Amino acid sequence: MITTFYPPFHFGGDAIAIQRLSRGLVRRGHQVEVIADTDAWRALSDGPLPDDPPDPFGVVVHRLSSRLGMFSELLTHQLGRPVVHLRRIRRIVEEGGFDVINFHNVSLVGGPGLFSLGSEEAVRLYMAHEHWLICPTHVLWRHGRERCDERDCLRCLAHYRRPPQLWREGGVVTRELDRVDRFLAISEFSRRKHREFGFPRAMDVLPYGLPEREDDEPTDAAAPQDRPYFLFVGRLEEIKGLDEVIPAMARYPQADLVIAGTGTQEAHLRSLATDLPNVRFLGWVDSGTLRSWYRHCLALVVPSLCYETFGIIVAEAFRDGTPVIARDVGPLPELVRAADGGALFRDAEGLLAAMARLQGDPSERARMGASAREAFQTHWSEDVVIPRYLEIVEEARQERSARRAS
Repeated sequence: MITTFYPPFHFGGDAIAIQRLSRGLVRRGHQVEVIADTDAWRALSDGPLPDDPPDPFGVVVHRLSSRLGMFSELLTHQLGRPVVHLRRIRRIVEEGGFDVINFHNVSLVGGPGLFSLGSEEAVRLYMAHEHWLICPTHVLWRHGRERCDERDCLRCLAHYRRPPQLWREGGVVTRELDRVDRFLAISEFSRRKHREFGFPRAMDVLPYGLPEREDDEPTDAAAPQDRPYFLFVGRLEEIKGLDEVIPAMARYPQADLVIAGTGTQEAHLRSLATDLPNVRFLGWVDSGTLRSWYRHCLALVVPSLCYETFGIIVAEAFRDGTPVIARDVGPLPELVRAADGGALFRDAEGLLAAMARLQGDPSERARMGASAREAFQTHWSEDVVIPRYLEIVEEARQERSARRAS
């Protein structure tokens, strides 16, 4: 596994998904090693350095770090290849003799310059946790204010104060993409977006897979608070849509909104909730403790404004039979409809109506929860997703052998 971010040096759910996949493979008898870039986390985080104990399941993690720090990341960002860490990455890959090399979020660890790594026999996969393959800012959030449906990259990068990546132009990317055997989208929506923006390769859809139990899950199943509550889980950033949800809680005193997560918009969001006693901020919550908050909430609220690639928190809620109230954007409708496990909204009025409906009709909420739980076991359980992952690896291996034979 090669990725920029990996726990505990990470910001979002993609790193957790990579860790879950890695540990799930180890539990099934595979040897898994991860290469991740600590410099990137240090450059983007102002928090204290987290503890980094050995993985309890035996995943081997190689952390990349150099005295150049952010300058190393800048070189990779601009040149599309691992300038500082290439020698070490190549040594790890060559000495490991890996059968599979899975690229994840590689934007700051090496970009497309990594795709030639490994032996001729190694299967190479790319998992599109974000829209980096088609969007220099990763998130298809144009000019920092709207969802992107057509390219305006230079002006958009100027808004984000990021230099253009010249390696994205011409035949360099196409040549490097040809070295990858299979590209994996996390949802049908994300696969469609890649196609709309001109991504030239076919993509398999492989959603995230979650284990039945979290590694740090407590045995205490008591409700974490007495008052009924709706739950938000995620980074506190503008694209997550809480600016609309928090003010709406002034019109919904029947329940609390509990917010689990941190981010650059936290101070602003707390100011919006100054006079709202039914809005509660938890800060960062470990995955085990978070499980209790999922189990006892009325519903998970997912108000994302941007085009997500999946919705890992939706699958986490469904695992515990918890309905989801999600904005009708991106892959979220795909998940909610597949599970028949919640409601969709487009504005604050629709959100409040959905909250009232679920809280006011316990039998309908229970039906949605049971349907969500069944859908989790069918589509998003680790026991379903990892076998499919291994099938894709084997299909790619056979295709590679057939090409070499011909």
